[in-house]
Amino acid sequence: MEVVLIRHVRPDVAPGVCYGALDLKLAQPVSPAPERIVRLLDDLPPSRLVTSPAVRATETAALLSAHVEMPVREIEPRLRELDFGAWEGKAWSEIPRDALDLWAADLMGARPHGGESAQQVMARVTAWADTLDASSRDCLWVVSHAGPMRMLAAHWLGLTLSQTLQWELEFGATCHFHLGRRQARLGWWNQSAKA
Repeated sequence: MEVVLIRHVRPDVAPGVCYGALDLKLAQPVSPAPERIVRLLDDLPPSRLVTSPAVRATETAALLSAHVEMPVREIEPRLRELDFGAWEGKAWSEIPRDALDLWAADLMGARPHGGESAQQVMARVTAWADTLDASSRDCLWVVSHAGPMRMLAAHWLGLTLSQTLQWELEFGATCHFHLGRRQARLGWWNQSAKA
């Protein structure tokens, strides 16, 4: 199975604001342009298009869908971004340093914001991943978020989340994985669709 992870395009939110569960529309004009994303994926046309239920992801998926003439039939709640609880909508600079330090000290388990832990998100994201039929000849396009995409990479490649958190991931970027019966292979990470 071929899986192309696609990060949603730029949301309508000020730089430096914490958002995960916050439901945001896309910034206008849409950037990067969906036709650029589709053009980069000419060799991997989708047989299925799956999206997180967040507005920024469903709007991105709808724009991509129009360019490949494939309806979005699967909205997958397990592909949502981490819920940052009380931090949602706040500037990162306004969040108390001790709370950020607590979170950094226990990346997988801490929940100083009262939302989800990375471990909880990882469990739901990998539960979805484990339902995929690696022997299928399908090419799956998955529109999601930076957190779940890094978690999927960690899961499939046998890495830690702290490792994949270091990997750059732009808005509208694509990542390609080949899922085999025994292991997954990374084709590329963070293929940019910027003009």
